Amino acid sequence: MTATTMHTNSDAAELNKFSDAAHRWWDLEGEFKPLHDINPLRADWIASHAQLQGARALDIGCGGGILSEALAERGAQVTGIDLAERALKVARMHALERSLELNYELISAEQLAAERPGSFDLVCCMEMLEHVPRPDSVVRAAAQLVRPGGWVFFSTINRNLKSFALAIVGAEYLLRLLPRGTHEYARFLRPSELAGWALEAGLDAVEFRGLEPDLLRGGWRMGSRVDVNYFLACRRPQAARGPGA
Repeated sequence: MTATTMHTNSDAAELNKFSDAAHRWWDLEGEFKPLHDINPLRADWIASHAQLQGARALDIGCGGGILSEALAERGAQVTGIDLAERALKVARMHALERSLELNYELISAEQLAAERPGSFDLVCCMEMLEHVPRPDSVVRAAAQLVRPGGWVFFSTINRNLKSFALAIVGAEYLLRLLPRGTHEYARFLRPSELAGWALEAGLDAVEFRGLEPDLLRGGWRMGSRVDVNYFLACRRPQAARGPGA
C-alpha cells in the first residue's frame, strides 16, 4: 500500500465539517456536549480492561482531544492522531492550557501503522468509524498498531431503524443535540460487521457494551443493548494464529 493510497481513506466533506467546528470542541454546552457527557463512561470502560498508568495509548480520530486528555489524566502516555488540522491545533492548545503532556500528529491510522507497527499498549477509535469511507481499513490499522497482548477499543453506531430514528431524526432534527448532517445512516455499522473486521485483522472480540440513557439519574450509562450506540473491546493475541485457527 502506497502513502497516497493510505491517505485516501478520508472524506473531505467530513474533515471540513469537523475543522469548521474546531473552535467549539471544548464548549461544554455546544455541539460536542454529547461527547463530553459520555467521556467519563468511555474512559472508565477502557480502564476496566486495560492498565492506563504508564501505558502507550493511541487515540485514532482524536479531534479536539476530549478522550485523549481523559486517558492522559489517568496516567497514559497518549498520542492522538487526526486528519483535521484545525482540530489538532485546538487539542494542542487545550492540553497546553491544562499542562498535560500529549503528542498530537496529523497522520492517518494506516500510515502510522506502516511506520510504527506494534508501538502501542492500547488503541482507541471512538465515534470515528462511521465518518470514513473504509472503516475496515481503520480496523486493520488499529490491529497493526497495538502490540501483542494489547487492547483495541472501538465505538460507533448500529445500523437499523431504531438507530436511524434516535441518532439522526431524534438527535439531529427533533432534539437538535447534534447539527443536521452529523451522521449518514448508510455509514452506520452493525456489530457483526465490526466484529468480523476485527477477527479478520487478527483481534479477539472480548466485550460488546451499549450506551443507554440513565432514566433514573439522568445522563448515560453502559448497558447490554447494542442496538444504537455501542462499544467493542478487542485484544490482540500474544501469539499469531496458526493456519485455520
